[in-house]
Amino acid sequence: MAAKKTETASELAARAQLEAAQNSGQYLTFVLGGEVYALGILNIKEIIQYGDLTEVPMMPSFIRGVINLRGRVVPVVDLAARFGRGVTSVSRRTSIVIIEMAQSEENEGQSIGVMVDAVNEVVDIAAAEIEPPPSFGAKIRPDFISGMAKQAGRFIIVLNLDRVLSIEEMVALGQTLSGAEVPATESEHAS
Repeated sequence: MAAKKTETASELAARAQLEAAQNSGQYLTFVLGGEVYALGILNIKEIIQYGDLTEVPMMPSFIRGVINLRGRVVPVVDLAARFGRGVTSVSRRTSIVIIEMAQSEENEGQSIGVMVDAVNEVVDIAAAEIEPPPSFGAKIRPDFISGMAKQAGRFIIVLNLDRVLSIEEMVALGQTLSGAEVPATESEHAS
């Protein structure tokens, strides 16, 4: 029977320090439901004013629709709805943050719009200022949080972009919510 390796306190601290170092840098801060969130700026392409969206039938509630951005079709995710908090109310400060998701062997990179209540500013957050995410008490899934930072007496929730905008998870969730099933192949229709 194989022995399960457990991490020592120093190994845990070293791993947490490494993750924090990877998280240090510049972040775009924005407001969503009265709380301040942050995203690393490296994946952010641009910020646009909220405009007309084209709704797409059979999409989960957190996909508000698509926009045409210089000839590209860009899906727009309502972060409040993605976090299970209901849809965002549109105001004059509502913005769409355009994010370029990393490319992989399967796809060439996907632009995704993220709908937020208001964009604040770009801030520098040092690695030492980023604490591990809380294991309880957060109003969103813990795996969506990369860490917590405190600046000027306020908490900033640093989001884990890869988890929040996981294409695979959003597609699977969308299929579950809409009751969509995998279409039958032609060979199944022939029988």
